[in-house]
Amino acid sequence: MNMRTRSTLTAAVLGLGSLTAPAWAYEAGDWIVRGGLAGVFPQDSSSEVGPFADSGVSVDNGYGVGISLSYMMSSSFAVELLGALPFSHDIQAEGSLSDFGQIGETKHLPPTLLANYYLPKLANGTIQPYAGVGFNYTLFFDEDTTDSLNPAIGEYDLELEDSTGIALQLGADFDVGNDIMFNIGLWWIDIDTTGTVSFEGDPADPSDDGTATVDVEIDPIVLMIGFAKRF
Repeated sequence: MNMRTRSTLTAAVLGLGSLTAPAWAYEAGDWIVRGGLAGVFPQDSSSEVGPFADSGVSVDNGYGVGISLSYMMSSSFAVELLGALPFSHDIQAEGSLSDFGQIGETKHLPPTLLANYYLPKLANGTIQPYAGVGFNYTLFFDEDTTDSLNPAIGEYDLELEDSTGIALQLGADFDVGNDIMFNIGLWWIDIDTTGTVSFEGDPADPSDDGTATVDVEIDPIVLMIGFAKRF
């Protein structure tokens, strides 16, 4: 192989490499908007419900739309604000109260601020994984009851305290071109709340009124699948 042929082949290989090499890379100053369908899957446990021995509650899965906004501080670090449309969850009685079934429902919003580290790219640079840690504030609202406990305690109301805790994240962006990425995000969020059930008891006996509390560790895994756009 003469020198000219060798030079031609080298140039061809380098040219082919330039065609197949990934053209995208996050840089300082980039904004990234991610959004998609999200599921909240509680890994819950609870204390007993007030005076009811061997009782408890569980929180059903919730589904909705999640969205996040990230700002790249450098090519490897970003800050991200995670939000969502309200998630709705049914609350079920457990243990000695399980025959009462669903006792209430609630909605929540989970704003979360995270610091993310962008790991080395995978699959010839087309997949960008990242990991993060941050702080979550969960706001509970629109608590409602189903009246299923009425035979036991009379009319009742339910109130849930807001929660603060840490959040951990793993995610990946899959390049599809034109600064658009397919995205998968996974979070574990520390969410603990205290529920207060206020009841009337016997309507003819005001002294029968009272409250019952239950501590609930929800600690959900959250999965979001959707798309991202870099600006």
